[in-house]
Amino acid sequence: MTTLVPVLLAGGSGTRLWPTSRQSYPKQFVDFTNSGDSLLQSSLKRTQTLLDAAPCIIVTSEEYRFLVAQQARESKTEIGSIILEPVARNTAPAIALAAFEAIARHEAPKLLVQTADHYIRNIKAFDDVVRKAIESTAPFILFGVKPSRPETGYGYIEYGSREGSTFSVSSFREKPDLANAESYVAAGNYLWNSGIFMLEATAYLEALQQFEPLIFKACETAFHKVSNDLEFKRVDRIEFSKSPSVSIDYAVMERATNLRVIPYEGDWSDIGAWDAVASFSSRDVHGNAIQGDGLLLDSQNTFVRAESRLVTGIGLQDLIVIETHDAVLVADASKNQHVKELVTELKSQDRLEATEHQKTYRPWGSYKTLVLGDRFQVKQIIVSPGASLSLQMHKHRAEHWVIATGTAEINLNNSTHILTENQSIYIPVGSKHRLTNPGKLPLIVIEVQSGDYLGEDDIIRFDDIYGRT
Repeated sequence: MTTLVPVLLAGGSGTRLWPTSRQSYPKQFVDFTNSGDSLLQSSLKRTQTLLDAAPCIIVTSEEYRFLVAQQARESKTEIGSIILEPVARNTAPAIALAAFEAIARHEAPKLLVQTADHYIRNIKAFDDVVRKAIESTAPFILFGVKPSRPETGYGYIEYGSREGSTFSVSSFREKPDLANAESYVAAGNYLWNSGIFMLEATAYLEALQQFEPLIFKACETAFHKVSNDLEFKRVDRIEFSKSPSVSIDYAVMERATNLRVIPYEGDWSDIGAWDAVASFSSRDVHGNAIQGDGLLLDSQNTFVRAESRLVTGIGLQDLIVIETHDAVLVADASKNQHVKELVTELKSQDRLEATEHQKTYRPWGSYKTLVLGDRFQVKQIIVSPGASLSLQMHKHRAEHWVIATGTAEINLNNSTHILTENQSIYIPVGSKHRLTNPGKLPLIVIEVQSGDYLGEDDIIRFDDIYGRT
């Protein structure tokens, strides 16, 4: 009996949506649509509506494992497996790991592969096309989106003869210039390549073994050396690192002869750039859209996203303005696809803002730098209910903790202290200490660090419930 297994790829970095999306907290974990769910969470909830589907398999990087697990819990979605890629190797190896896992868990699995940063509002239309794909006997089915406009940001699929609900694939076209995009739309037999696939797991691995044997062998060996770590599955780092970094399009889809494509006419977006985010926001009579606290006067066709403060504008036209705690992007709307180049330039200048947010997420909660001086730093630490930092020590810095809200249980050199709002404690250099939130509400602590080195790598962990020792 065939089993439908949803697969979500959640390891991308989304640099074209900087400064909101950065390597430390990329776009799949952000709510860009004001729905209350991140893109990952909306993708997870979408898998729940599929009839008779097995629990979802998520493939992500080690860096994002706790973010994935936390957002999955918040979405109240049953997860089959969270597989960790020890190094980034593109989509073909990631899907291979999911295929091996699905075969180990289910009989004759078909994989519904999606990236976690797609957004689909019309869930019923998506469910209908998934059901049609399941009914097909084709081993590989691509989901092509019927174009609503000439789009230069997507690749295209040219299709031919029809058989049931699917069509033969005539060719793949890379992201075109505007003239070619217009000709594709006018021709009527081109679809946007959505990057969503229905794959027979066994057939995919057989094709990979034929076309990319190095990928197949590396993934097979790495998967057979898998180890369990809390709720995660770790594949072998050394073996997986031997895999070439290749997309599924180049590895299999553009070489296979038994491809079919199924047209999808519902709304879909890969939220690949800021114009896509703006398209999901309501506009005023002048074509302006605002997310957050913003005000525009005498402006047209301008999108503003204010994340931490009031943003105002006068006389703006065809602009994108994105404000975060530590960076502001102002761009011509027609140039929003070039944000990735801006991030590359910031990286070349060793600007931390290119990849890191002021707010850093940890499995126990988060922290944010409020003030950074030469020999001191002030942070806001938020510890989730029931969560605990590791038992740790610092060689170069002392810390002073002030409890802002909540109740803190502090272990300091084998002594336990219970502190509440407005109470404080001093953590000397070289002291073993652990911070725990025993309460049912978030614990907020203001931490003042002082010392000759304040880097995050000045941590010696002795015990950690999240396995980070």
